[in-house]
Amino acid sequence: MAVVLIIDDSPTELHLFQSMLEKAGFDTLVADSGEEGIRQAVTARPDCILMDVVMPGMNGFQATRRLTKDPATGSIPVIMITTKDQETDKIWGMRQGAVEYLVKPVADKELVAKINSVMAA
Repeated sequence: MAVVLIIDDSPTELHLFQSMLEKAGFDTLVADSGEEGIRQAVTARPDCILMDVVMPGMNGFQATRRLTKDPATGSIPVIMITTKDQETDKIWGMRQGAVEYLVKPVADKELVAKINSVMAA
């Protein structure tokens, strides 16, 4: 089964996304910071990464840029997920290497469809 790494500083969001994805048949890993997410991505090599944008320390843009520039993790698709619905943030996220951008709250079916879509590409 596909493994999805969820990177979000909110315990509530981590639990919500993890429940959605496990119900849909995915295996999940969780990280509560950009730094921890990078460590897990390098070690576990998940099939997809869900990345929150606003986090203390290393934000989602910075973490995505580091992941996509690293040969060890550069091929892992990153989907940015944030509470901000701003076109400039979407453009900035895509410039950092994200392949998709979703706005919270995300419906189960939409999230699963996006993950399946980016993994099939």
